[in-house]
Amino acid sequence: MIEVKYFGAIAEKTKCSFENVTSSNISLQDLLQDLEEKYKFESLSFSVAVNQKIVSKTTDYALKSNDIVALLPPFSGG
Repeated sequence: MIEVKYFGAIAEKTKCSFENVTSSNISLQDLLQDLEEKYKFESLSFSVAVNQKIVSKTTDYALKSNDIVALLPPFSGG
């Protein structure tokens, strides 16, 4: 099972802070496409982290069971 965590505007859009995805052997791109179809993120900007490491949304990354995927709002510096 893959845990998907939502933060910021993404959490507001999904109306939840996390969910578990039962698909195993899924790529990051396929997961993001499934979530886009489910929630219609439209023009929301976000970064993706897998197991607390930022990865490109276009990376061909094979997710494994027990991975944690986080959809993060844009970061701002100060």
